[in-house]
Amino acid sequence: MQPHHPDDTPPPSWRQRPRPVGFEIAYTLDGDTLEIDTTRKVDRVRLAAVEQVRFVYAPSNVSSKGFKTQLRLSNGKSITFGNLSWRSLTDMDRDDARYHAFVSALTAAIAKANPRARFVAGKPFAFWLALAAVSALSLLMLVFFTSRAFLQGANTTGLLGLVLTAASFWQVRPMVMLNRPRELASGEVPDDLVPGRLPA
Repeated sequence: MQPHHPDDTPPPSWRQRPRPVGFEIAYTLDGDTLEIDTTRKVDRVRLAAVEQVRFVYAPSNVSSKGFKTQLRLSNGKSITFGNLSWRSLTDMDRDDARYHAFVSALTAAIAKANPRARFVAGKPFAFWLALAAVSALSLLMLVFFTSRAFLQGANTTGLLGLVLTAASFWQVRPMVMLNRPRELASGEVPDDLVPGRLPA
């Protein structure tokens, strides 16, 4: 049954195909309930059951700017959706403005339905610390081998090392910087992890 809205204004919604092969999932906000239509079934989740909202940077491939919103429920289950939607095995679609609008409406409704809900940004601290350490170590190893290549006169290998170091830094830096763990105010939507805010 479709939610009834007297003023005929369509409720806030978001549609995403999270995998290259699979069904599109539709998320619709209906008052204090989130309706999730996976084509095969429709689930209705009470927003009062959301204990935590987490925003993360999670690119799907080398070139994508992928972001995800994760809801943790009181029964231990979680709901995750993002700003990228697969159109085919090689092509992705993104509509950051609609994504930001839906996430903003959803978080405001969650904060109202459960004022005790926790809002956080980035990865859990232990995970983020491990990510930062591994990333730094990998970059240091690349710099070391590149330096040795130049010192031994292997300039071609050294130049390749420089390219790899630069590419790795370009990939790793946003993963570490954007995913740094931090607490947010109730209902807050961080622009660096939920792109698409329209100018006022």
